Amino acid sequence: MTDYLSPTARALLALELIQNSPGITAQRLGERLGVTERAARRYVAILREADLPIESVSGPYGGYRVGRGLRLPPLMFSAAEAVGLVMAVLEGHRGAADPADLVGSALAKIVRALPERVAEPVRSVRDVPAPRPTDEPSASPELTTRLVEACVAARRLRLTYRLGRAGDREMDVDPWAVVLRHSRWYLLAWSHTRQARRVLRVDRIVSVESLAESFTPPPDLDALRTLEEHLSQGWTYEVDVVVDATVEETSRWVRRSLGRIEADAEGRTRLRATTDEPQWYARQLATIPAPFRVLASPELQRAVTALGRRLLQSGS
Repeated sequence: MTDYLSPTARALLALELIQNSPGITAQRLGERLGVTERAARRYVAILREADLPIESVSGPYGGYRVGRGLRLPPLMFSAAEAVGLVMAVLEGHRGAADPADLVGSALAKIVRALPERVAEPVRSVRDVPAPRPTDEPSASPELTTRLVEACVAARRLRLTYRLGRAGDREMDVDPWAVVLRHSRWYLLAWSHTRQARRVLRVDRIVSVESLAESFTPPPDLDALRTLEEHLSQGWTYEVDVVVDATVEETSRWVRRSLGRIEADAEGRTRLRATTDEPQWYARQLATIPAPFRVLASPELQRAVTALGRRLLQSGS
């Protein structure tokens, strides 16, 4: 099929092959292009002459990969646009985390071309897919873009944030990360106004002003974990549950948004959270394939007992 391709077409095909197969050797690239290994190296040289960052992979075979920061015309994405696109696709397409899926394959190319600091939180979201609820309030794309760009540039912001009946509040924050979860955008930040970490809903941010100060984000920040632990706290009823399994086992069954998990003195798992809906939380606990016991939470205890009775009646 490549016999009648022009040199330009072969060079573009070489770029696509390198993108799809990072570490591809010159020999293998030549086979896929239908040319000699020496000719394949010439096409790589042509790509480099066009300022495309084709890197050589160390090793006995001298493979190639596309370096980060590539903007490929005519599709040119800023970091903010790329992050928004990736996260939106992850939320809306069930197979987007699978590199064998058509959409997943295209998504992987974008992630590989992103700067590492931007790519890391995107990979975290990609690796933990979530169901998509409906009828959620939407955030302004322009505002979300400004927040992502401030995170990438490590630039402090002055925000006006809507607090509902309490009115609007002005705060100075260091924006650490913007995360899309369950179809809602959140800003994870350090508030200098409160001297505390904050998770803010982007759709409640009224205005944004860039300040002169810069900052250094936490080196070990796991934005997704921090967000999901936050989402499990601050509700009406306490959740305190002991699961008769290790933390490693329980983490495979319990979503991080359900609460914080930690090992107790006997090697079991302690699950702590809050909820406004004990009946709903009881149904989530019922999916755990291990014995568990609810502690110090009367509302949740009653909900679990009622659910157990209904299940027993259904089986009789």
